Amino acid sequence: MLIIGNGDIASVLPNREDLVFFASGVSNSQEVRVSEYMREQELILKQDRDKHIVYFSSLSVFYSKSTYSNHKRAMEMLIKSLFPKYTIIRLGNITWGTNPNTLINYLKAHPEAEIKDEYRYICDKEEFLHWINLIPSWSCEINIPGRMMKVRDVVKEYI
Repeated sequence: MLIIGNGDIASVLPNREDLVFFASGVSNSQEVRVSEYMREQELILKQDRDKHIVYFSSLSVFYSKSTYSNHKRAMEMLIKSLFPKYTIIRLGNITWGTNPNTLINYLKAHPEAEIKDEYRYICDKEEFLHWINLIPSWSCEINIPGRMMKVRDVVKEYI
């Protein structure tokens, strides 16, 4: 088993001898430092191309043009072009962990934050692990949206 990374996602990944989990990406969707984006790309380029790599992307690639989403799209393309066997997992907001940049942890730390009238996709650990355990041996893309929730409902349920 090989897990690249030590953040919230990496902390719950199971032992899968057949996969390399690449969970060492840019974890803050508000990141502005080019060095953080380059670090992820350089680390991907160092991975063994003969292994089945699992890359954690974001559902935001479908609806955002931010620096973060553009980077995630570029990394998905890089993975597809370099690795004969890959799984790209697109994820929304997670409910576990200690990363201060996740939606739930940010809202917990900033009760004064403006609660916008918009939806977010919220994925709990159980659903995440359900899909992780179903990763096949062939290349694929998996979207794990979890539940679509209004931010105000996220606050009510998780804060």
